[in-house]
Amino acid sequence: MAIPTSRVKGKAQIHIDTAKCDGCGKCIEVCKDFGLELVDEHVPSAVHGQEARVVQKARIKETSFAGCIACGHCMAVCPWMAITINGRTLSQDDLFKLPTIRNKANYEQLMALLQRRRSIREFTDKKVEPEIIKKILEAAVTSPMGIPPSDVNVLVFDTKEKNHQFAKDYCEFLKSIRWFVSRWFLALMRPFWGKETNEMFHNFIKPLFGTFTGEMEKGFNVVSYDAPLMIYFYGSPYVDPADPIVAATTAMYAAESLGLGSCMLGGIHPMIQYGGKAKQFREKYGIRYTSREGLFVIFGYPSVRYRKGLKRTFASVTYSK
Repeated sequence: MAIPTSRVKGKAQIHIDTAKCDGCGKCIEVCKDFGLELVDEHVPSAVHGQEARVVQKARIKETSFAGCIACGHCMAVCPWMAITINGRTLSQDDLFKLPTIRNKANYEQLMALLQRRRSIREFTDKKVEPEIIKKILEAAVTSPMGIPPSDVNVLVFDTKEKNHQFAKDYCEFLKSIRWFVSRWFLALMRPFWGKETNEMFHNFIKPLFGTFTGEMEKGFNVVSYDAPLMIYFYGSPYVDPADPIVAATTAMYAAESLGLGSCMLGGIHPMIQYGGKAKQFREKYGIRYTSREGLFVIFGYPSVRYRKGLKRTFASVTYSK
């Protein structure tokens, strides 16, 4: 038994070097598959005539929750490098030394980064360098995920021209499905999708169709603002719905640390998921799957400077009794 993803179907293989294992039990503590256990092992005494010593060693259990998903926790926590995992895209070669505590951002530094980030839609003509794009993706791939290996897919538009062409094609796609926001269709669907969705379609999605296509006809791209870089984070049918959003968010904070502005675009992903026209559009751009959640994010060097931040609030914060 194994948890499937679009990339792998089987479980990973765990190997324990019992000669290195000192029975500390750290691997058992962190394995949430319940696939490891400590067992007694008799070790012959080095002194002639003395009885064998009993020591504890980690061992792979015959039963587990779902089979090793290659989270790597046991391999990363072992102080003696006694555990090796292979499979589900993971191997011992993927281990790296953690940065020291001294190099970790403290809370104040983290808050400074978070507070400085704003949604930026105005950019200079400066191209985002390939090495900067690489750093953004290196940061984004560290994001937490539901089940490894990550089922997040990434589509990169690395020039203003590619971004603009995508926006033009998207507007043509919207024109081809204009019935989706027609009066008769919205009236037909109102009993089925409820008050909130009906309000969203009337007050946001329908005007969005008109604004996107109308402004593009005038030569203005308000779909993706002709940003010099746009990245689409999306999943597969197996993905945890949160994973693409978390990766996109990490990319935005990485961009802020690199001197770029960024902005998430909510008006594209939902519209290209369903129907024959949407499938044709996805195939044109090499988008491999429909995805319950996904996010387009634009990046670039800001052409405006914000001097103040704005406080945000949650809808509610409640402590359970």
